[in-house]
Amino acid sequence: MKRAVKSRPAAMGSIRIIAGRWRGRKLPVLDLEGLRPTTDRTRETLFNWLAPHVTDCCCLDGFAGSGGLGFEALSRHAKSVLFVEKDQRAARLIEDNVRLLGVNNEQARVLNCPLQSFLSQTTERFDLVFLDPPFFQNLLQDCVDLLDSKALLNPGALIYLETEPGLSPQLPATWSLFKQKQTGQVNYRLYQYQ
Repeated sequence: MKRAVKSRPAAMGSIRIIAGRWRGRKLPVLDLEGLRPTTDRTRETLFNWLAPHVTDCCCLDGFAGSGGLGFEALSRHAKSVLFVEKDQRAARLIEDNVRLLGVNNEQARVLNCPLQSFLSQTTERFDLVFLDPPFFQNLLQDCVDLLDSKALLNPGALIYLETEPGLSPQLPATWSLFKQKQTGQVNYRLYQYQ
């Protein structure tokens, strides 16, 4: 008779909040396949770009993973962040981290579902959207198309895309490039909705 093999929980790592009210705070993050938290250096560059735009904005952290981008926005006084994460374990840990930081349900919500499903059904509108999908899975284009076709962006909204090198989704004509940077392994770009 074969014995059932227990699945081991994913190892824990951490992310560090760069600035704001929780500056220096470390939050646990799971080591899951496809989960690739945005590096400290990239987050610092991104939030330097976003500095005058984060306060009081309604954010969507799509493909939330560790929740690092959303937590950084909350630390810098975003009005609210909606974390959307498909992996149940990652979504549960984001919920745990929301409680750990003492954030209320009006400021932070976590949805455990594919981002495409959420975008196809919602009528919510956002001021700041983070899209950092798992690499090499062709998930970004559908989300870009849904944000545009369903009019889910407020005027002047900012959209952050973090992708593998060489990936260039077809973007709506209403999105203009605001800032961009590339490292050896990552392209990151910030667009503004006109």
